[in-house]
Amino acid sequence: MPSTVHALSLPSGSLDVTVDEQGGGQGRPFLLLHGGAGPQTVTPFAGLLAERRPARVFTPLHPGFSGTVRPDWLGDVPLLARAYARLLDTLDLTGVTVVGNSIGGWIAAELALLGSERVGGVILVNAVGIDVPGHPVADAFSLTPAELSRLAFHDPAKHAVDFAALPEAARTAMAANRAALEVYSGPHAMADPTLRERLAEVTHPTLVAWGESDRVVDSAYGRAYAAAIPGAAFELLPRTGHMPQIETPEQLLTTVWDFTEAHTPSEPNRRPAHHGHTPA
Repeated sequence: MPSTVHALSLPSGSLDVTVDEQGGGQGRPFLLLHGGAGPQTVTPFAGLLAERRPARVFTPLHPGFSGTVRPDWLGDVPLLARAYARLLDTLDLTGVTVVGNSIGGWIAAELALLGSERVGGVILVNAVGIDVPGHPVADAFSLTPAELSRLAFHDPAKHAVDFAALPEAARTAMAANRAALEVYSGPHAMADPTLRERLAEVTHPTLVAWGESDRVVDSAYGRAYAAAIPGAAFELLPRTGHMPQIETPEQLLTTVWDFTEAHTPSEPNRRPAHHGHTPA
């Protein structure tokens, strides 16, 4: 699973983004955006997608996660979305299916609003980012990791982690990820008060997929997300929670691939331009 550091230049400044690529050849391209728990929450699913389907899966590390550098100017989700739009230009991809989980879904929604012709479709998996009265997002910053985990899974016992027993390096990484998440999510508890109204401008085919057992963001919140996007479909995923890619990956694989087959072009993509440097 090669990792490449891509140097991106935006009006706000320059930054390096580390991207893992799985799959190859002329497979359908996917941009897979991880949530606040870090890239390890999507890396196995990226491998499954690349192994089971003709797919090329690009998984960027949000700057500031896993020890990477976040420049001071990169302080919110819309800016990060613009960085990923530039990344798609750098990789020279078309017909990309953007799949985002949790805050990765919020980033995917902002990326959709940019209207990039390189994006073929968008899948929001238990996304955050909008305000839905009566259906708040669980406050990740006031809960312990164990408390948050219990809200996230359909079967919490199966996915329980003894966080106190983790090595110091792992706890340090988790703390850094949490700090980066807090910067991106901003002061409004995992939401941009303007996003729900702005979603009316999305023109890409969109699917909102939701684990029915999620208690971090409930399914009514997910239905409101879908209702805000013109033509968006909503799919409730049974017996799974906030991270279907971990809890029921085979189910999510079918959902992702069926949507992609139905909504993105089948022409092969060119190989990415070689703009990266320093394999990680």
